[in-house]
Amino acid sequence: MKNRWIALYVENQVGVLAKVSGLFSGKSYNLQSLTVGTTEDETVSRMTICVTSDDITFEQIKKQLNRMVEVIKVIDLTNVPIHMKEILFAKVKGITSAQIDEVFRIAEVFSVQVADIGEDSVLLECKLTERRNNELIGLLNSKFRGQIEIVRGGAVAIEAISTSCR
Repeated sequence: MKNRWIALYVENQVGVLAKVSGLFSGKSYNLQSLTVGTTEDETVSRMTICVTSDDITFEQIKKQLNRMVEVIKVIDLTNVPIHMKEILFAKVKGITSAQIDEVFRIAEVFSVQVADIGEDSVLLECKLTERRNNELIGLLNSKFRGQIEIVRGGAVAIEAISTSCR
């Protein structure tokens, strides 16, 4: 069992997301992440899907997605060079001015934006890899346990132009 990635081009119509997610829930496949947005063609959306599965199950998933009428193209991103980012907001709340300074230092080290600040809170906006976001969350938890709120979006990915990426 490992994380596998699919890019899915679908018709941009009402109900398509429900059909795709219904396929996963109906077969008891566990979705780790699903992100969807329109493409340069507003009639087409691209989904980036992460699923944890074995090889046989993953092949079944791809075949079932390919059979859906609304699906235009299925791309297996699991073993190809890609660029991938995940959006994350981290709110650190109920902190002192010295702790606010610490949050700013952490933001600088991780190259993330400070999106908002209050008297005792800081909101970070992160566009990092999943691994780097996990590292940031781990550090914030170790320094500010019980004082952080995390909102995490799914990853988006695109095939690399060169072969030196992942």
